[in-house]
Amino acid sequence: MKKLEEYVVSIPDFPEPGIIFRDVTSVLQDAEGLQLAVDTMQEKIKDLDFDVVAGPESRGFIFGTPIAYNKKKPFVLIRKAGKLPRETVSVSYDLEYGSATIEMHKDSIKPGQKVLIVDDLIATGGTTEAMIKMIEGLGGEVVGVVVLIELAGLKGREKLAKYRLESAICYSGK
Repeated sequence: MKKLEEYVVSIPDFPEPGIIFRDVTSVLQDAEGLQLAVDTMQEKIKDLDFDVVAGPESRGFIFGTPIAYNKKKPFVLIRKAGKLPRETVSVSYDLEYGSATIEMHKDSIKPGQKVLIVDDLIATGGTTEAMIKMIEGLGGEVVGVVVLIELAGLKGREKLAKYRLESAICYSGK
């Protein structure tokens, strides 16, 4: 079996010159790659005690749901604004080029629940920081974050220093 990094396709100069885009769809398109990704992420948090798995659309759904299923935990959807049908809570945050708003159902996290956030990638940490703010606003406790890919050069880990952050693959550049 190949190493997990070998399943990730790196595309130079996308979306702009000087950027190396790390494409996770190549991991998803290979059954062994997908299995290795989920297994590796799950291994990183094997000692973590949590009640709920939460993940943002769309790739947080892809990696978070099998982890929740394997651990027999519920999965909480975090979506872009306006996509959830019941009463929601939301957080707006800044992006490199603009802003975004994410939401979750108001009843999806109960006070005192320990939450694991699962996503495909952490770069600057802005989206993860917004998710944490929303979860903690509902009384949840974020006990960990696990991602497939960490872009260490963008310093997301530093922004989230008080939280346990695990990554299956870490790239030092941007």
